[in-house]
Amino acid sequence: MARGTLRIFLGAAPGVGKTYEMLEEAHRLGKRGEDVVVAFAMDHGRSETRALLDGLEVIPPRTLPYRGTEFEEMDLDAVLARAPGTAVVDEYAHSNIPGSRNEKRWQDVDAVLDAGINVLSTVNVQHLASLGDVVSAITDVHQAETVPDDVVRKADQIHLVDISPELLRQRLGDGKIYAAEKIDAALSNYFRLGNLTALRELALLWLADRVDEGLAKYRAEQGIDESWPARERIVVGLTGSPEGEVLIRRGARILNRVNGGDLLAVHVRAADGVASESPQALEAQRRLILDLGGSYHIVTGEDPAAALLDFARSVNATQIVVGISRHKKLAGLIGNLLGGGVGTRVVRDSGDIDVHMVSHPLGGRGTRPSRQRDLGRVRVTVGFVLAVLFPVLLQLLLSLNPDQNVATAVLVQLAGSVAVALVGGLWPAILAALWSSLLVNYFSTPPVGTLTISDPQNLLALLVFVGVSAAVAVVVDLSARRSKEAARSRAEATTLGDLTRGAARTEDTLKGLLEQALDVFQVSGAALYSSAGAGPAEEAGWRVVAEVGAIPDAVPDGAENVEQIDPATRLVLSGRTLPASDRRLLGAFGVHLAAQLERQQLVASRREMLRLAESNTMRTSILRAVSHDLRTPLAGIKLAVGGLRQRDIHYTAEEEQELLATIDECSDRLDALVGNLLDMSRITSESVNALIKPLRWYEVIPGALRGIPAGRVRVELPGNMPEVDADAGMLERVIANIVENAVKYAPDSDIVVVGADGGFSHATLHGRPAGELRIIDHGQGVPAESVIRMFQPFQRLDDVPQATGVGLGLAVAKGFTEAMGGTLTAEETPAGGLTMLIRLPLSAGAAFDRDAAQAPVEAQSALLRRHHTQPLSRTEGTL
Repeated sequence: MARGTLRIFLGAAPGVGKTYEMLEEAHRLGKRGEDVVVAFAMDHGRSETRALLDGLEVIPPRTLPYRGTEFEEMDLDAVLARAPGTAVVDEYAHSNIPGSRNEKRWQDVDAVLDAGINVLSTVNVQHLASLGDVVSAITDVHQAETVPDDVVRKADQIHLVDISPELLRQRLGDGKIYAAEKIDAALSNYFRLGNLTALRELALLWLADRVDEGLAKYRAEQGIDESWPARERIVVGLTGSPEGEVLIRRGARILNRVNGGDLLAVHVRAADGVASESPQALEAQRRLILDLGGSYHIVTGEDPAAALLDFARSVNATQIVVGISRHKKLAGLIGNLLGGGVGTRVVRDSGDIDVHMVSHPLGGRGTRPSRQRDLGRVRVTVGFVLAVLFPVLLQLLLSLNPDQNVATAVLVQLAGSVAVALVGGLWPAILAALWSSLLVNYFSTPPVGTLTISDPQNLLALLVFVGVSAAVAVVVDLSARRSKEAARSRAEATTLGDLTRGAARTEDTLKGLLEQALDVFQVSGAALYSSAGAGPAEEAGWRVVAEVGAIPDAVPDGAENVEQIDPATRLVLSGRTLPASDRRLLGAFGVHLAAQLERQQLVASRREMLRLAESNTMRTSILRAVSHDLRTPLAGIKLAVGGLRQRDIHYTAEEEQELLATIDECSDRLDALVGNLLDMSRITSESVNALIKPLRWYEVIPGALRGIPAGRVRVELPGNMPEVDADAGMLERVIANIVENAVKYAPDSDIVVVGADGGFSHATLHGRPAGELRIIDHGQGVPAESVIRMFQPFQRLDDVPQATGVGLGLAVAKGFTEAMGGTLTAEETPAGGLTMLIRLPLSAGAAFDRDAAQAPVEAQSALLRRHHTQPLSRTEGTL
């Protein structure tokens, strides 16, 4: 029996319409005459989804008891007995109740597919096993029900059900997803715009990867090697030389001519070493390609052209960008005769991939000759001495046997040439071979005693002797050099590994790196110089950024070893002149020093900017608050005192007490406000920072809600809300002004104060985690173009009478929030209204005690209810 086909409807979040589209597809199949049944479907209380179940045959679910509660599960046996053509099975990643045949519903679906039944199912992106940790990091909701990615990828069809995050929030606000009492909390937590946007991107990227996998699988099955231009992909070949930057920018310009595509830079590293690479150039090119939105890759291969083409075909590239050869004309002509250079072979073997040969300033100027690693002066000198003396000694030994022939003499002298090659390398061995051939010709080749050779066979023997000696010398010399190169490369790799590990741990300092350079290069001093002015370095002079050991007093240009890190930075080593073989490692040290220097500059710049920003916001807050909050209590005091001084008016005892209470309360508020403003002034001058302290939201909300009619505001504070760093008086006034505005401008709407619990506190301020509080109303809202102007002083809605205030409430609230290091923003409430978002940094003080936070939840609620009915006399908060 043929296995059934599986179609999965994939969604980014609950409520996008996966079950709805699945049931619509079931109706379409039914109208085409197919046998369709609903094996299991959940409407989640949504009437539109429930309506689609009408007209479809539904197999009743099984009821299973678990921990005293009855749960419904798909009746697998009934589905298999019914044997329909297509079965509708909702929630592919669902975990079955213990007692079911299988642990997971996708295993039930496998059983249905094995029976030859087609299946329609649904799954959300957060239930994919590979994305579980990513989704948890975004939403902080742990997904207990997951399905392996491989299981989902094996589906015959995956259909993405996609709607925009704004539309999904609108549907939620309209009550089409959750019940009314859950909407505000859902909008403030899981269904925040940022969360939905990230989940949507995850779903699109995951499905795009599956499309690429499907395309690669099809091409592999069909044996298709040529690239398919399904998506523009440009591969830039890098050699490790400075011209790579030109090639990358050319590739980026080519890519900009099309809508969408990928830019990939690949450096082909020869398997026998990296002596010709420039670490500074490769690091600069890596940063450039990342800044341009591309990716950087390194591959290893004996043949650079073949390795580059193999990489391009593996990524389905459509174009390749390579530079013209740097060889001079004669060298290029010889290379073409021998099969062509790298660029020529790439063009010749590229097939249907377009190749761009890009000119650059270094083209045709010749390559810097590769520096052969010396075997050492002592060994070379000894080799030349042996090349002169050793053949003579061997000839003396041969002369002891008068019966020796030419073959014997050639073999003995050949052994001597090999010995010389092992000691001194190539050129001493060549000298020994030539010198030995002359000795064999004079003493062993007839006529003996002359350099004349009468027998052509003896001439051939001598020529073969010289050729074999030279070949053996080349092989021995190459082997010795490679052995020494390998040892040096291992040492370099160890040093570079130490540098990389230190950079990853962010433990390296400039002096630490320079001290490491002293040990590696065996020098007496190391210093990092920077240009002292904004002009050219030669004109501006140099200053020492960091130094260790003994450094020269002269300008870096006159030092023994100067490594130009960038136009404004130089690394100088003193004490001995480094050999050419150490220049590459010196360049690697320069790259790490530049990265560390940049990191320190960024940290210092960020610290200074934060200090200036905090100082500026505090000064601005004082100016915004003085004209508003000082006048209100003064007006209350003036009015009450004026009433008491009226001699012609007689007040009752209760009226006099009320006026005196007003004076007392306004005086206290005025005293507290002046104290806060003075403290803020001190904070502005950086002399004290005593106002900010850890507190919980519920500690200030009761005071902020005093005077608001009972039942007018609903407070929903999770019990595990962490502490934030704030000033209690300022925060109380911020919340009070916002709530008063909401009550004033949304008179017929319920006002909800919603807090995000510890699990949903993902916001950050200046790199610190932040806590959030939302004040939501469903009134007339504010037009998008007026949101920014709403926070400016003296802004009021047109239909509000002048007597309700002068329009400073939100300006004061925003100023105080910014003074506490937080932000106050506004956003549209789905289904109409305005949501004010207060965001403050989480406290870095005492550790958060979850048990202590959960315990007083009921007490907090009682506290809110108790203070909710007390009179309020505070500053006027208006738009």
